[in-house]
Amino acid sequence: MENFTASDGLRLSYVVDDYTDPWQPKETLILLHAVLGSSRRFYQWIPTLSRHIRVVRLDMRGHGESDVPDEKHFSFQRLVQDVIDLADHLQCETFHAAGSSAGAIVATQLALDHPRRVKTLANFAAVSGLKHTNIDHHQWIASVKAKGLRGFFESTIAERFPPGTDAGFVKWFVDEACRTDEDFFCCFVPVMREIDQSARLHEIKQAMLVVVPDEDPHISLAQYEAVKTHAPRCEFVVYQGYQHNITDAVPQRCAEELLRFLRQYGACR
Repeated sequence: MENFTASDGLRLSYVVDDYTDPWQPKETLILLHAVLGSSRRFYQWIPTLSRHIRVVRLDMRGHGESDVPDEKHFSFQRLVQDVIDLADHLQCETFHAAGSSAGAIVATQLALDHPRRVKTLANFAAVSGLKHTNIDHHQWIASVKAKGLRGFFESTIAERFPPGTDAGFVKWFVDEACRTDEDFFCCFVPVMREIDQSARLHEIKQAMLVVVPDEDPHISLAQYEAVKTHAPRCEFVVYQGYQHNITDAVPQRCAEELLRFLRQYGACR
């Protein structure tokens, strides 16, 4: 894992996975994880993707090995700027952006605010902001404060994964989530809950892949489908029989979907 300093002075961590042929030109894919996640949650995606494109996995501020900001150094726009800072650090003028859940909302804002830098956009289990979803962030925060992150996650596993999901994986997933600072989570969720990008979706000119589950208890399929109505170049794919965490439940399927999409637009062989 490597580190760099964001433009506001916070130390952020990232991983580069690149198994492309060194003599061939290459493009860059930046992967953005969900809330309470980290770059580590994409580990099963790497064998599928990194042979064909340079993959950069950022630990968003407050997550993984990156520093936890105070309230002065945290905002939605700051999450977006962190990705631009990382791309600048890597001397990467253009890149492909893909994200899971909250990370996908950040990726969408990148495409909106920096259209010349984002070549394609891929979103997994995300809508255009959480403002008009069924998520009750007050209940989430109250549950975390009452039970702790571990108790919160253990009580909501059925909302995330289908029955029969490997118990060892579920324990690892919960352990990873519990690495996040509880106070930061309670700051992060209300900020994300206020985001609404729906009025700007028509501005996204990049080719866009949207992959969603059909059994998410907090976001209806109709809410997910709103994006395909407004984004002009959106390919919309539904994974049937899955709850919210499709990027963890079927990581190889998601990675193969993304690779297919990137190949379709000439990002890699």
